[in-house]
Amino acid sequence: MKVFVTGGCGFLGSHVCEYYVQRGDAVVSYDNMTKHELNRTGYRTDDVRRHNADHLRGIGVELVTADVRNYEELVDHAHGCDYIIHTAAQPAMTISCEDPRLDMTTNVMGTFNVLEAARRLTVPVASCATVHVYGNAINDTLKEGDKRYLRGSPDIDENHPTLGGVLTPLHASKASADVYVKTYIDTYGLEAASFRLTGIYGPRQFGGEDHGWVAHFAISGVLGRPITLFGSGKQVRDIVYATDVCEAFHAFYVSRKAGVYNIGGGAPNALSLLECLDILRDIVGNQIRVDHAPDRLGDLRYFVCDVAKARAALGWSPRITPRQGIVRLVEWIQENKKLFVGAK
Repeated sequence: MKVFVTGGCGFLGSHVCEYYVQRGDAVVSYDNMTKHELNRTGYRTDDVRRHNADHLRGIGVELVTADVRNYEELVDHAHGCDYIIHTAAQPAMTISCEDPRLDMTTNVMGTFNVLEAARRLTVPVASCATVHVYGNAINDTLKEGDKRYLRGSPDIDENHPTLGGVLTPLHASKASADVYVKTYIDTYGLEAASFRLTGIYGPRQFGGEDHGWVAHFAISGVLGRPITLFGSGKQVRDIVYATDVCEAFHAFYVSRKAGVYNIGGGAPNALSLLECLDILRDIVGNQIRVDHAPDRLGDLRYFVCDVAKARAALGWSPRITPRQGIVRLVEWIQENKKLFVGAK
């Protein structure tokens, strides 16, 4: 079949493209090649921005440089596809606060355009939401342990109230996009899914302080750079490896069971920032220096997905453990150190 991937040259998008190429499918990556996040990392921005595109070109992916905010161009390039996977996004809470217009137009209008394209072309679509749609009122339900925050009911399912607590533009834009997916399911019968994702990580992730914390920690650990923890470091996520998310996208395509799904590692793959650093120290062998700073506005201190709905409806469960995944991530970073040294 032919798969159309928005944000295809991004971290998750590149893994989706690779997954379907390995299946023998035709793949189109549709990406505006933005550098908003990369410009803040101190990495070799131009080289980093080209890295995933070069990889995809090398394995036979068709590359289109264009923006999801341009509806006509989006539809034109999506013609003939069998499945749309929407990974393009403005994902950083910090950037959303600094540039709310960029955040809204990318996440809300971009997702609206993708849904309209899927409706016009009569093809299934899966869209990336985030567990940030739940807001951060969960923070008020926590107890503090030695190395992680604890919650009486550890898993959180799709029926948990959304948009609780202190909100940022990112909360508003990602929740709006999530609601639009459900709206198109209910109103137009669109075969669509909104994946509320948590803690995705893996190779080809150029994480920084603004987004992609597992990769940011791993890159810093390999290169011997200090890490700033915003808050106590006891914040918890159930991290999920990129290829496991690809399996979830395909599970939805096969099942066509429309709806909203939590997609994460679940309780067995939950760890705190401090616990992640312990794993990295063991793998890398470096003494990683840690500095502390205050919590950032809107930060969520705890989220662990209940993935029972995805397991029952899609037949999907995560397979890669944190240690397995972080080892693979570290190996990729060690092979590509030049990308992270000497900002350019």
